[in-house]
Amino acid sequence: MIDWSQCPEVERNAAKVSGAWLFKGTRVPVKALFENIEGGATVDQFLEWFPGVRRSQVDGVLEHAQRSLETA
Repeated sequence: MIDWSQCPEVERNAAKVSGAWLFKGTRVPVKALFENIEGGATVDQFLEWFPGVRRSQVDGVLEHAQRSLETA
């Protein structure tokens, strides 16, 4: 399991979206990125569909996930 607490691009607040990990400053769950990619969407499509999320945030989340999987 990925430790999102070490990723500076995300935040968690029990009062927002049931405490899910969110892209910082948004109400967009990190999970939505992975679900959309798994469904065949590109990062550009995801950014178009979720305009509050910045490319740098997506890049940071993907890099964090990759590093986490490499050390697992």
